[in-house]
Amino acid sequence: MHVIIGAGATGSATARLLADSGEQVRLITRRGSGPVHPRIDRVAADATDTARLVGLATGAGVLFNCAMPPYDRWPAEFPPLAAALLTTAERTGADYVMLGNTYGYGAVDGPVTEGLPMAPTSEKGRVRAQMWHDARAAHEAGRVRVTEVRANDYLGAGAYSPFTLMVGAQVLAGAPVAYPGDLDAPHSWSYTVDVARTLIAAARHDASWGRAWHVPSVSEASVRELAARLAEASGAPAPQLRRMTVHELQDIGRTDPVMAEFPEMLYLYDRPNILDASSATQALGITPAPLEEVLAEMTLRTPGSPG
Repeated sequence: MHVIIGAGATGSATARLLADSGEQVRLITRRGSGPVHPRIDRVAADATDTARLVGLATGAGVLFNCAMPPYDRWPAEFPPLAAALLTTAERTGADYVMLGNTYGYGAVDGPVTEGLPMAPTSEKGRVRAQMWHDARAAHEAGRVRVTEVRANDYLGAGAYSPFTLMVGAQVLAGAPVAYPGDLDAPHSWSYTVDVARTLIAAARHDASWGRAWHVPSVSEASVRELAARLAEASGAPAPQLRRMTVHELQDIGRTDPVMAEFPEMLYLYDRPNILDASSATQALGITPAPLEEVLAEMTLRTPGSPG
C-alpha cells in the first residue's frame, strides 16, 4: 500500500497512476476527496494529526506528501503539516517522497540544478528550504529515507499556477491578459502528470534517497509563446497580452490574499527560469509528455487546486 496526502491535480494523478498499475492507494485529504477507483481508498483526516496519520499509514511502503496549504497561509500551516508527515514516516518506516518546488533556491542566473544550495530570498522559499532541511537531517540520522521531487510552474487539467490563473483561463475566454512578469523570458513548465510520474519513479529508485530531483519540463516556452500555442490549440482568438505593473499587482493584492503573495515571487518571472532535469531523465527514465497533448487537455478543464 502507498499513502498519498493531498488530492490536488498532482496528488490525484499520482494516485491514479499507482492504482492503474495495480497498487493499493490510500488517499488522505480533509474532506475525503479524490479520484474514484477500486484501488483508491479515500479517507477524510487532518494530516496535522500525527497519531491519526500514523494509524492510517502503518504498513505503507511509501508516504507521498502532495499536500499544500492555502498559498497565503504557508508560513503558519506548512511547518506543522510537514512535521506531522515526517514524524509519520519515521514512526511507520515508510519511505518519504516530498513534492517540492524551486522556491528554496532563491534567484538563480542560468539553469537551476539540484545540486545548488538552498538560498531562499522569500518567506515561502524559507518555508520550503526548512522543510527539506528537516527531512534531509532525519534521513542523514538514519530515521527515514527521504527524497524530494521539485517542479516548476504547473500546466495541465486542474493545474494551479500563475499561468493557469492569470493567462490560460483568459486566453481560452478570448479576454485580454495582464501578466506580472517578462512575457518573453524562457520558462520551464511542469505538466502535472509528468510530476506524478517523477514522484513514482523516484520512490522506486534506489539512488533517490537523500537527494532531490527536478521534473523534466514539458516546455521552455515564454508566456507569450505558450499563450499563442494554447489559443491555437483551442481555436481561441490570438492572445492580447501586456505586462502587469507591480503597482497593479499590489492593488489587486489589497483585496485578494493569494495575489498579495505574488510580489515577493516576481524574481521567478522577470527573468529566464530554466530547470536542468537531466538527472531525472537519465536515472529515472522520465521524458515529458508532448506539449500538444497538455494544451489539448487544458482546453477541456479549468484550473483547480494546488498540485
